[in-house]
Amino acid sequence: MAYDSSNIFAKILRGEIPAHKVYEDDSTIAILDVMPQAEGHALIIPKAAAESLFDLDPRLAAAVMTVGQRVALAARQVFRPEGLTLMQFNGAEAGQTVFHFHLHVIPRYAGQALRSHGRGFADPAVLAEQAERLRAALRPDGRLPSLQ
Repeated sequence: MAYDSSNIFAKILRGEIPAHKVYEDDSTIAILDVMPQAEGHALIIPKAAAESLFDLDPRLAAAVMTVGQRVALAARQVFRPEGLTLMQFNGAEAGQTVFHFHLHVIPRYAGQALRSHGRGFADPAVLAEQAERLRAALRPDGRLPSLQ
């Protein structure tokens, strides 16, 4: 399948659709999922056109994972989850619904199942507040927290 530049993430990357951005650098963007499965559910998206892991340059895969790890550190600080799930899907049969590579960073809590994805939009005001808290945890100067 050829990359479809009309997908929602491509539109966000081009600035055609707003998003609750928590981080951005030359190769990635981190946003909150508008249909979150838990509080603080973030998506790490490479800026390059890559439908799946099979199309992604290994250097970008490393960049996505680095940003994912640091967003996870910020989410742990902000939302105080008992655990954290990273998910990444490749192909419709695997559950991929947006055909632009992305990594899910989902805070998890004891006794709380993941909400079904795609079953409704979160309140934009709640997402804006969560995004602000994550941005603050990612450092006042906009840099990612240290892995040390």
